[in-house]
Amino acid sequence: MAFSRIAFLASPTAEAEAARQALEAAHGPCTPADAEVIVALGGDGFMLQTLHRHGGLGIPVYGMKLGTVGFLMNQYRADGLLERLAFARHNVLRPLEMEAVTEGGQTITSLAYNEVSLLRQTRQTAHLRIAVNGQRKLDELVCDGMLVATPAGSTAYNYSAHGPILPLGSEVIAMTPIAAFRPRRWRGALLRSDAEIGIEVLDALKRPVSATADSHEVRNVVEVRIRESRTHTVNLLFDPEHDLADRILNEQFES
Repeated sequence: MAFSRIAFLASPTAEAEAARQALEAAHGPCTPADAEVIVALGGDGFMLQTLHRHGGLGIPVYGMKLGTVGFLMNQYRADGLLERLAFARHNVLRPLEMEAVTEGGQTITSLAYNEVSLLRQTRQTAHLRIAVNGQRKLDELVCDGMLVATPAGSTAYNYSAHGPILPLGSEVIAMTPIAAFRPRRWRGALLRSDAEIGIEVLDALKRPVSATADSHEVRNVVEVRIRESRTHTVNLLFDPEHDLADRILNEQFES
């Protein structure tokens, strides 16, 4: 597919901003609202920011790595961009929806393309009650926290917490504990992507917990509901030799 209207967005670093200016000089300026494709210049954090800010436009996003972490990015090259975009592979991602209720009664919603994580806010361990599709599965998980990860995010925080790597298109999400104390042998769960997860924070005043959807943190939550979005998708573009699905597969064979 050929693209002619390209919006270039850069992370707030001198290197990324210089690349943005050079690419705009070569291909012309364009706003995201008027573009056919967005080119994000930075690292994975900036890619997630771009998806949160502009994912609702429904146009593809192509990242080039000019940051420290670049799992969601292609290699940066200034030349041959139009050809790379034309032959790029499309990976459709569906984020998680987080609905968090705070101790003060406020309900806050957010999307997560990588994961939703719950973490203790103090030295006290978190005590969590977990339900899936309205059925209670764990009466009490004593832990530092837990997370629910998408396939795209399964190689990030989830993998560091000893969660499984999930292939793209598997229609599975991972529920992974963080430093679980009880039940001692509970290693988490694999759930269908259409599962609805309910997490209740027990003794929330003494043992406060925060919930974070990617980088959007909500403090002092008492209840969190998580499910895969029915309405939001994003389309990430990758060079054929750098395809996201292939890289997630290869991660499982690296030592």
